[in-house]
Amino acid sequence: MTVRLLTNIGRLWTGNEVLSNAAILVHNDRIAWVGRAPDLPQSVPGVVDDIVDVDHVENLGGALVTPGLIDAHTHPVYAGNRYAELAIRTGGSTSASITAAGGGVGSTVTVTRGTDPWTLCNGVRERLRGWLLSGTTTVEAKTGYHLTRDGELADVRLLRELEKEPMMPRVHVTFLAAHTVPPEYFGRQREYVEAVGAWCADAAAAGADSVDVYCDEGHFTTEESRWVLASGRNVGLLPRIHAGLYSRRGAVQLAAELGCASADGLHHMSDEDIAIMSRYGVPAVVCPATALQRGHLPPVRQMIKHGVQIALGSDHNPGYCGITSMSLVIAMAVSAFGMSVNDALRAATLGGATVLGAPDRGVLAPGRLADIVQWDADHEGAFAWSFGLKPRRVWRGGTPVQ
Repeated sequence: MTVRLLTNIGRLWTGNEVLSNAAILVHNDRIAWVGRAPDLPQSVPGVVDDIVDVDHVENLGGALVTPGLIDAHTHPVYAGNRYAELAIRTGGSTSASITAAGGGVGSTVTVTRGTDPWTLCNGVRERLRGWLLSGTTTVEAKTGYHLTRDGELADVRLLRELEKEPMMPRVHVTFLAAHTVPPEYFGRQREYVEAVGAWCADAAAAGADSVDVYCDEGHFTTEESRWVLASGRNVGLLPRIHAGLYSRRGAVQLAAELGCASADGLHHMSDEDIAIMSRYGVPAVVCPATALQRGHLPPVRQMIKHGVQIALGSDHNPGYCGITSMSLVIAMAVSAFGMSVNDALRAATLGGATVLGAPDRGVLAPGRLADIVQWDADHEGAFAWSFGLKPRRVWRGGTPVQ
């Protein structure tokens, strides 16, 4: 049993309120008490009989403290890079022309399939470690660059095994075999969709938490997406959907119909789509880096106005974005989407916990996981100023990781 007291917190952003001169009492991996330091009790039943007997006391020097950040949308299991592709895209080449020339997702599939498991694992490990060291304690991580049954299941198991290692964030594994149609299924898209639906039970058994499908132009239709998501939901996977990244194809309506845990992307949205998400309680995951690169910004302020739950994601992937810092994503959301710092920070904590179905994190409150970050600042406004605010210390489940 370990009891840790974090004290002299200048400003504590709990997710529910802001406290000055605060303290947190941690018992093993959970928060036992949180509040203003002058209100710290002398004893906490079942935790410590006398507060002077805690195992560790850490003075945080008046710093800002928040819950660990949550990245709600990433694609970290890949090999190689697409730097050359990014360069020609910035020169005016379209995604369609790049794909036709052998680039795009298919090129990453080819390289990933040809990479030995050890090298692939090391790359994913380093990426996940980057998230944790930048203050992100939970990462949603998708498969989707093998597009074979065995390869996708191996990716699920890889993520689950890495999560157990030291210096790793918590991982929510999403099965994204329905990313695109692999070359060996050319002309047989329906057959591939049926295969992916049949793999969902194996993915759940391997440790996946969610199933995702890329419902958009050049990927999968709403009917194909419905088949995959329903197959996953039937075996206990949370359904989520890539929606409206290139065009409106009814993905938002499908998300409402199936009760998806999130609709992600949403670069192309109508007032009707927003109304549907609000009416049926479909949360949105928005990714400012990718939205800026593609030149279409989701109407985040309108979604907030209509009560849509917002979560933030880096959309880390080899083709568009290499960000592993959610503090940078927060700053970009403030600048690009017009979100307030509080709304963006909430979307990167409580919003992420909501879409991942993880009520044990995202806020600092008794009984929640002690995923805590001390920042190199004394006020949350620094997130909007620094464009990549650095943490001083990170605790995952009460254990310091730096």
